[in-house]
Amino acid sequence: MIYKSFILPLAIAFLFVACTGSKSLQVSQDTSLLQTIDASFKQDAAQYRLLMKDLPPEKFPKNYNPKTAKLETSNSSWWCSGFYPGTLLYLYEETKDQQLYDEAMRIMKVLEKEKNNKGTHDLGFMMYCSFGNAERIAPKPEYKEILLQSARSLSSRFSPAVGAIKSWNGKPDEYLVIIDNMMNLELLFWATRVSGDSSFYKIAVTHANTTMQNHFRPDHSSYHVINYNTQSGAVQQKRTHQGYSDESAWARGQAWGLYGYVVMYRETKDKKYLDKAEAIAAFLLNHPNLPADKIPYWDFNAPNIPSALRDASAGAIMSAALFELCRYAKPSEGKKYFAAAETMLKSLASPQYHSAQGTNGGFLTQHSVGHLPAGTEVDVSISYADYYFVEAMKRYKAFE
Repeated sequence: MIYKSFILPLAIAFLFVACTGSKSLQVSQDTSLLQTIDASFKQDAAQYRLLMKDLPPEKFPKNYNPKTAKLETSNSSWWCSGFYPGTLLYLYEETKDQQLYDEAMRIMKVLEKEKNNKGTHDLGFMMYCSFGNAERIAPKPEYKEILLQSARSLSSRFSPAVGAIKSWNGKPDEYLVIIDNMMNLELLFWATRVSGDSSFYKIAVTHANTTMQNHFRPDHSSYHVINYNTQSGAVQQKRTHQGYSDESAWARGQAWGLYGYVVMYRETKDKKYLDKAEAIAAFLLNHPNLPADKIPYWDFNAPNIPSALRDASAGAIMSAALFELCRYAKPSEGKKYFAAAETMLKSLASPQYHSAQGTNGGFLTQHSVGHLPAGTEVDVSISYADYYFVEAMKRYKAFE
């Protein structure tokens, strides 16, 4: 790794930040939504038991197309592999359904080898959403070692010349960084707290600062991909690979950025990250193309709005992020974030987006969009939408 200093007091400080939590926010919850959530956890546990039965050994659920009744799976190296065990563990926490926990333990044995995968930037998604939750629920020494090795593998992709972790492998003179990568930094903060090694922290902060400088437009929307020069670190190109156009606001990309900077503030308490998260939230919540139910179109600049497809996955990520952001903001703003996240969650829990029991191949959510320009995962159920939907429900319940 780039930095070798070992600063135990720093780790203790971070642990204090993590444990003290955030300021309290007085909000009024919707009783009917709380009841819906309680019922949903039970239904969703049954859904994932259904999904388990149709899953081939050593495969991970990727998406389900209700039009063709086709389940698409992946191997453990796919960036979404951690969401299935993560969702199982979230549901286990709420239902104590031992079948779900046992299935998470089974599939995580298949996933474990990815701790050594230095060919991907997605180890936060893959390993922290799975082993991170397992360690939080029932700590084991082996989980700690798996996560620390995952953090080391992720850190190997950091370039001091660019000041960022490489996302995609491109041509020799290309250093490609995507906004999604903000979601993998949480693993590095965890690694600093546990190991006392500040190099993980420094990489995370440097990456976030570089992203904040180059990924965002003046209105606080973000590009998807920045192409840096490998040697000089200079920006060579800004584009939006999975959105409508390079200058459009691809919805899931905006959600990754929002969530990522909320995490940055939680872990550092540096106000510039809170300011950035709030600026992104303002862009999203004040956008004239955000529908009344607050589940965004797949791209805020899609040309066929209001007939454009919605993206439930972006709505789920935004909802989960806003339920945390509202705790850090001033009360007046916090209540706005809470209300918006609550509306998103109500929509996601409604029959429009939430699968009826026994349907949809066992997936929990429907109407997500993966990569519309490429024609892949268009208006289907996707594993990460399920994960952040359950996370949003858990975070809403935590206000009780």
